[in-house]
Amino acid sequence: MYDDKELKEYRDLLETPAHFEEGFDWKTIAGAIFIGFLMMPGSMYLNLVIGAGIGPAARWVTIILFAEVAKRAYSDLKQQEVFLLYYMAGAAMHSPFSGLLWNQYLVQSDAAKMLGLTEFIPSWVAPGLGSESLTERTFLHRDWLTPILLLIGSQIVQRVDHFGLGYALYRITSDVEKLPFPMAPVGALGTMALAESAEERKTGWKWRVFSIGGVIGILFGSVYVLFPVVSGLIFTEPVRLIPIPWIDLTRHTEGVMPAVATGLQLDLGLVFTGMVLPFWAVIGGLVGQLITFVANPILHEHGILHRWHPGMGTVDTVFANNFDFYLSFGLGLGLAIGVIGIWQVAKSFRKGPGGGVDYRQVFKSHPERGDINFWVSVAIYVASTACYVALCLWLVPDFPWIFFVLYGFVYTPVISYITARMEGIAGQFVSLPLVREASFIAGARFFGYHGIEIWYAPIPIHNYGKATVDFREIELTGTSLRGVIKAEIVVFPVVMIASLLFSQFIWQLAPIPSTAYPYAQELWHLQALNSLLMQTSTLEGNSLFFQALNGHYLGAGLGLGLVTYAALNALGLPVLLVYGVVRGLGQHIPHGLVLEVIGAFLGRWYFHKKYGAMWRQYAPVLLAGFSCGMGLTGMFAMGLTLILKSLGKLAY
Repeated sequence: MYDDKELKEYRDLLETPAHFEEGFDWKTIAGAIFIGFLMMPGSMYLNLVIGAGIGPAARWVTIILFAEVAKRAYSDLKQQEVFLLYYMAGAAMHSPFSGLLWNQYLVQSDAAKMLGLTEFIPSWVAPGLGSESLTERTFLHRDWLTPILLLIGSQIVQRVDHFGLGYALYRITSDVEKLPFPMAPVGALGTMALAESAEERKTGWKWRVFSIGGVIGILFGSVYVLFPVVSGLIFTEPVRLIPIPWIDLTRHTEGVMPAVATGLQLDLGLVFTGMVLPFWAVIGGLVGQLITFVANPILHEHGILHRWHPGMGTVDTVFANNFDFYLSFGLGLGLAIGVIGIWQVAKSFRKGPGGGVDYRQVFKSHPERGDINFWVSVAIYVASTACYVALCLWLVPDFPWIFFVLYGFVYTPVISYITARMEGIAGQFVSLPLVREASFIAGARFFGYHGIEIWYAPIPIHNYGKATVDFREIELTGTSLRGVIKAEIVVFPVVMIASLLFSQFIWQLAPIPSTAYPYAQELWHLQALNSLLMQTSTLEGNSLFFQALNGHYLGAGLGLGLVTYAALNALGLPVLLVYGVVRGLGQHIPHGLVLEVIGAFLGRWYFHKKYGAMWRQYAPVLLAGFSCGMGLTGMFAMGLTLILKSLGKLAY
């Protein structure tokens, strides 16, 4: 795996810098306020309309604005200042209170009523159906006080927790074991897109490439986002030249491919994403998806996918297939990927750079990098996990406490270390499905627990392996960790205040979901069905989850995943192709895969041949520019909507 050609290309994009700076100053503070109160509402609005926010656009607009201000002050933005603005924008765009918009829908949803779960959803998640706050569409009501305070408390613990076990594992895998982390340079290059040194300004390729992507993003966003919004403000219904979120072809192809969800998502951003993603990972996903296209009609013919019937669209087809087969089969595939990851980690200890490593080096700090003492990071992990355990005991006192301890202090460190090594070796995330769900079911079956509160509790079952990549990206940009910690302290109150205010404002504009928010209206029902179906397993009686879970199908998924991996690996095929095929065998909505594959082919067979090795650096910057252009049109559309609808309310 260490010698994989494609992984080596990604790994060699950047070298670790010798000089580090904090990058934290007044520009960072002003940037946090600018992002939270000007960019966040547009991101939240776009997430509901097209299913994608303006996170990248918020980052680049902030950086460009502050860079221009700095120029007029005869100054420049340092690379570390650019990264901190980018980092804070990412934190701000999470918008934690937007989760309350989902909660208010869930408690009122047809899915909850159909499954008989409405009365079981706890009041600390969302007020009950009789609450005036739901009819008035407002979070500024006493019935929302407990959910809001609980969210704030859990967010505080989560932000502190970020520097706990994830940072400790980064020190072990990056500093001591010297794993390559092949995908970290891609992320770092994206964040550094507009941070040019004096020498780079002579050639200026970053600005040129970013600008090209930005113009394409603005032009496409004008058609994809802006025109439907403007037409919706003028006419009774928006006019969409490009269907959002996709063109559903399932009913047209059902005669040839029964029980197969077909369609096309015409989002140009998928092409640019395909250019950035590893080529063989995209192709592997395509191969796996094509196999399911062949398999689904056969499964339907043999009565396995029996809930599907002609006339179903994409959402209904995917849900029916999941219920009949892919819920169990997908869990088996997930277990196969987890087993493969564990096996690769065990093998790397025997053959890789892990052998002969002196782990005492983990206690050696690098002051210029702003390192946290290793034992302090471990103490943060222990304290934050203890807070999670205490919170769960308070919210769900009937659930066995031993599970919370096992989640936080046994399972989490083990799976996190396995994932950290797999990210460091091959850029692959490892997860074991059904662990959380199986423990909930065990608590219900063997310990007498009855209810669904446990599904909403902040249980301490985490995978911190991905955090190691984030810390490696911070290192590659030459940013001191002290600056990152200061940025976290500044951005947190801004995020919490702005997120609550704008969640309230957007909910006031129209019910969520509704025709005003087409993505939410199209997909939230499916998401609610899938999540609530699982929750029925901890209630008494023959739950729908147990009807959908089939041990034979789960075993088939596990076996096929392992056999597929072994066969492809024996043929000496690229690592990312192997993982892509195994993952692509699961059931998901495939409509965006076509444009992603087109982007992968364009990148590999045209742009890579034309620009050579530099294309690897061009692609992330081009994607960043496109995301910025798309986001700018989304922000403009959001501004028009907020202003005109607010004026409409004031008129009456």
